[in-house]
Amino acid sequence: MAENKEVEMDVTEPSRDDIQTQLQEQYLKSLEGLEEGDLIDGKVVQVAGDTVFIDVGYKSEGKLSLEEFGDNPPKAGDIVKVILIRKETHSGDIVISKKKADEKLFWKSIANAFKDHLPVEGTITKEVKGGFEVNLGHGLTGFLPLSKADIQRLEKGSELVGTQAKFYLERLYSDKKINIILNRRKLMEEEIEQHRASFFQNTQIGDTVKGVVKSFTSFGAFIDLGGFDGLLHINDMSWGHVTRPKDFVRKGQEIELKVIRLDPEEKRINLSLKHFTPDPWNSFEEKYHVGDVVKGKVTKLTDYGAFIEIEEGIEGLAHISEFSWVKKVRKPEDMLKAGDIVDCMILGYDIPAGKVSLGLKQVQPNPWDTIDERYPAGTRLKRKIVKVTNAGAFIELEEGIDGFLHIDDYSWTQKIKNPSSVLHEGDEIEVIVLESNAEDRNVRLGVKQLSEDPWRSFAKTYKFGAIVEGTVSSVTDFGVFVKVPGEIEGLIKKQDLVSDRSESYDDALKKYQPGMQVKAVVIDLNPDRQKLGLSVKDLIQKQQREEISRFIQEDEGEAGYTLGDLLKAKDKEND
Repeated sequence: MAENKEVEMDVTEPSRDDIQTQLQEQYLKSLEGLEEGDLIDGKVVQVAGDTVFIDVGYKSEGKLSLEEFGDNPPKAGDIVKVILIRKETHSGDIVISKKKADEKLFWKSIANAFKDHLPVEGTITKEVKGGFEVNLGHGLTGFLPLSKADIQRLEKGSELVGTQAKFYLERLYSDKKINIILNRRKLMEEEIEQHRASFFQNTQIGDTVKGVVKSFTSFGAFIDLGGFDGLLHINDMSWGHVTRPKDFVRKGQEIELKVIRLDPEEKRINLSLKHFTPDPWNSFEEKYHVGDVVKGKVTKLTDYGAFIEIEEGIEGLAHISEFSWVKKVRKPEDMLKAGDIVDCMILGYDIPAGKVSLGLKQVQPNPWDTIDERYPAGTRLKRKIVKVTNAGAFIELEEGIDGFLHIDDYSWTQKIKNPSSVLHEGDEIEVIVLESNAEDRNVRLGVKQLSEDPWRSFAKTYKFGAIVEGTVSSVTDFGVFVKVPGEIEGLIKKQDLVSDRSESYDDALKKYQPGMQVKAVVIDLNPDRQKLGLSVKDLIQKQQREEISRFIQEDEGEAGYTLGDLLKAKDKEND
């Protein structure tokens, strides 16, 4: 029996070489469908010390460093994703990597987020030039521009360092290289807009809402209603006068407020504390009307005007533009001080908002209404220059009212390029009113109009063809400028300098120098355009014609006397 059993075992049991061959064939077959770099599932079979053994279905197990699992150490039976680095080393082992698998999966999630416009998480690690560096995990960093870091202006960039947040991916690649650009602001704006839209949709005027005091301004406090702000105006903190917003609310305080105004288009929300108590404005229209002149007490001065209490709990604003008809009031304190009792006019009011607009100047006559009566055209004045500009000068006619002297109205003949060369602040100057316009609040002045237009005077004296004498003021490549009576300049073009065709124009031009006395004939005169054309050529021709005429008249009795005889006689005379 023992012998038979031994024979049976020899028949059924394969040899060691056959088993090794079969295992190798199975192992190689299992590797045929995978390539190095493939992402595969592995099962944790053992954690020994710092090494994690992973079964990926091959002949040998893969090994991973425990460090690759970070703060989440695995346990036997866990399924993990790994990358096949090498199918088989010289020693027959396979090489896998969980870190690379995590990076691949993470990059895939980043690419999908960019494609689908989904936010990703990251940590702002440090401030760099122009923005921040953000750690997205797995060794991947992105750049967050300063302008896209927050919805509010950052006082210090370091405030965001260490912040964990969500971001939109605006760019992944640049010049075929990974270059990630992030946007946190847009995501924050979208979330805020969602909260704001929900607020406007579900809130009505008169509702009570909760908010946190975010910041103070000179005109009230901003209340954070969940990422977006409502305004608690200083006038809505109390029915009486409020000097300091901080007397009623404090920063960081959570308070309940009444909604008194909603403007979805402008995204404005006005809130109130005082509307929890009876409103003294309910009887406003019974007592006051637009145009009424009332007495009030100045309670507060601001950069933009003065608050005036016309009765307890009803305070209006007189804007600085409503202080004076003519004075340029730069500071309210130049005209008012707290505690002053003043007359003012009601210009308008908004009862739901608890606002009334007041005017101080409206209780006084407007001097511009009678400007044309006090300064009619033709009025001569001697006044002080208060300001010089590139176009002319402002002349103070009376307190708060200036007239304007354009540089073109300064001189009939001078071409002044720089007004400050002849006009100086503080100097008194005689002017004449050219025009008064109450509607445009404009008074036009002139200096040259104080005397007669020399161009008109010249035109009366010198007609076309008249001979005029002047002094060369300048020589150009196209002619000679000559100053004639009345300080008027005329132009003799170079072609009008000679009558002798044998002489070139340029040669004739060289004979003239500034200061020379010149006689010429008027050939073009337009006073309106201040244009005067002169000609020496025409003068010579005119003189020749007169000379010929004179000879003819003197010798008209002599028979056979010809023009040739005259020219010979002229030549002889010249000799």
